[in-house]
Amino acid sequence: MTMTASDPPATRTCLAIVLAAGEGTRMTSAATKPLHRIGGLSLLGHVLGNLSGAGADAVAVVVGPGHDGVAAEARRIIPDAEIFVQGERLGTAHAVLAARPAIARGYDDVLVVFADTPLVRPQTFLRMRRELIRGVAVVVLGFEALDSTGYGRLIVVGGGLHAIREHKDASEAERALHLCNAGLMALAGRNALAILEGIGNANAQEEYYLTDAVSVAHELGLEAVPLIAGEDEVMGINDRVQLAAAEAVLQRRLREAAMRNGATLIAPETVFLSHDTVLGRDVTVEPNVVFGPRVRVGEGAVIHAFSHLEEANIGPGASIGPFARLRPGANVGAKAKIGNFVEIKNADVEAGAKVNHLSYIGDARVGAGSNIGAGTITCNYDGANKFHTDIGAGAFVGSNSALIAPVAIGDGAYIGSGSVITDDVPADALAVARGRQYVKEGWAKSRRKASASEAADAPGKRKGKVS
Repeated sequence: MTMTASDPPATRTCLAIVLAAGEGTRMTSAATKPLHRIGGLSLLGHVLGNLSGAGADAVAVVVGPGHDGVAAEARRIIPDAEIFVQGERLGTAHAVLAARPAIARGYDDVLVVFADTPLVRPQTFLRMRRELIRGVAVVVLGFEALDSTGYGRLIVVGGGLHAIREHKDASEAERALHLCNAGLMALAGRNALAILEGIGNANAQEEYYLTDAVSVAHELGLEAVPLIAGEDEVMGINDRVQLAAAEAVLQRRLREAAMRNGATLIAPETVFLSHDTVLGRDVTVEPNVVFGPRVRVGEGAVIHAFSHLEEANIGPGASIGPFARLRPGANVGAKAKIGNFVEIKNADVEAGAKVNHLSYIGDARVGAGSNIGAGTITCNYDGANKFHTDIGAGAFVGSNSALIAPVAIGDGAYIGSGSVITDDVPADALAVARGRQYVKEGWAKSRRKASASEAADAPGKRKGKVS
């Protein structure tokens, strides 16, 4: 993300604390909640990416006991992320203080976020940091709820944040407010430990609530302010229904960004993109296309309807589908054509080559300008190992051919339809490997006559019976 003049200066340091210790039991899953995915990336991955975009130069992830997978995912995305374990679940403020050693290093800004709130944009985190530059001690992210039932309310007086009131504790007048607490917070680094350590547990649950940071800040003579974001942006995820809702929000964002960057999505609501899909200028995507992770599509390419692509590179002007499947390692060159019901896996289809229908090309190279006939299969797997097929430039492979890897077809070679090729074919040669055709005149007529006679003489049949 490009910083602007109004963003925090590069000399200002920022610690992001990501709370990821919850069990997520409502997900009803063997996977820990932060590891569930939208747009092909874990919830935690989205949060960490957005924090990096906001200039966070240190990350602390607070996990629960035994949550090794969450720790591994954090370090996969940010290798130097610090991991802290919250041994007991005694509230959100208690979870933040699990990262006390990191806070104590004295960063200028401290962001406290949740691993199950993946849609907060980097720009919003930057807005929170700018409030800290003004001298504010606590910034609380809020949203205007369409239905505020159950949410804590932000009580604003004179532009400042007076208190956060839980729904059950709110008066009727306060419940009528629609400005709700999203839970995310920014703390001035110089005051962070004093505020967090000042939070007590004098409540029915005997837990330490991060929301009490506002009242503690006031007791210390410090300022707290609200910052408003869109309700969709601060959406938290607790179950599969909310996971699907977050996916829908992310897809809308990704589709809009793709179209604004020059791609045409004919029926955008039917196209599903990955968080890292790259569509070049003047790309056209027809309805019902799914992009898995790590797909790049070059300028002017067309992805026809009902195609599925993942970990694939598509060259400029190429044509994919309809009903094509590009699996990991598929590289399609400029102006190449991959047609209907064609599967490409770990293969290079070079510029101008055509694989137009009903074929499987795996662990192979298809040379520039080659033509692969319908029903062609590269037989790359012997039950234990994978082998490579090399098809040279300008080669012609006839329909319904099987190429038994490892095998090489030379430049300009011609493979007769229906062949089973087991040996290398030199350049510009013709290879035909099939049984010789045999024709017996009149055989079919004689066979039909004999069959009719056999049926008439079958046991249980009575000739001349009138029914």
